[in-house]
Amino acid sequence: MSNEYISLESKNLSRLHFDLRYVSMHKYEGDWQSQPHTHHFTELFYVIDGKGVFHIEDSLIPVKAHDLVIINPHIEHTERTKTRSPMEYIVFGVDGLAFSFHDAPEEAPKNYGYYSYSSSQNHVVDFVQIMLKEFHDKQPGFEILCMSLLQVLLVYLAREQQLSIMSDSTFRISRECALAKRYIDANYAQNINLDTLAEITHINKYYLAHTFTDCIGKSPISYLTDTRLKASMELLINTNLSIAQIASCTGFSSQSYFSQIFKKVVGKTPQQYRKTNDKNAGP
Repeated sequence: MSNEYISLESKNLSRLHFDLRYVSMHKYEGDWQSQPHTHHFTELFYVIDGKGVFHIEDSLIPVKAHDLVIINPHIEHTERTKTRSPMEYIVFGVDGLAFSFHDAPEEAPKNYGYYSYSSSQNHVVDFVQIMLKEFHDKQPGFEILCMSLLQVLLVYLAREQQLSIMSDSTFRISRECALAKRYIDANYAQNINLDTLAEITHINKYYLAHTFTDCIGKSPISYLTDTRLKASMELLINTNLSIAQIASCTGFSSQSYFSQIFKKVVGKTPQQYRKTNDKNAGP
């Protein structure tokens, strides 16, 4: 007789506190059109039949039978069907978790996932159809059964699509850090401070400073300064603007402060940097 013992370690999923809010089936029959909206929970859509398009923030995702779409909390989205091939899908909402999609850079995380399955990869729809029936019948213990099936389904998804599952509060923080970064990238020439970023992201400024440093690798103000310096380097090389003009249009409070920070970080004064990198200078 031989015995094999397999040790199961506690993983992140088992430490998350999440709840299955609902499971429902939808079929377009020309009587309803979804409008852009958001939820404070994650939604997972599995297309049973037909064709359609998901509008998720600025992206358009064509879908067909056996496609899976995952949308994180607080992400604006809507779905449209193809008139000649009405879309039928199952959707369920899950409180307390979000997904990290590894095909997007950390500083600008993608907020949705799209996956195409063949008809033979039917465990996704099998699990969800069982949950749908349990929700409809409401037999004793249906909540426990649905939550257990959800956990199994999430393990399958994380394994097959190489997804990380995290708490929705962690997702919110990482998303708001990305929002602060994008705001700095687009508005570095403006007067920006921690209060500005806290107002934009709706996070306490001290907490934002801490989490931004964890997410991006430097504090918001350091990132702002670096962004301004990179922009000033481009202007020094590619324009004839004066040092004072460059300082002003990249957000520095004065020419002297700009020159001081530039020398400290770059190791040269703005004038020296411009002369060293002058493309029209002779040998």
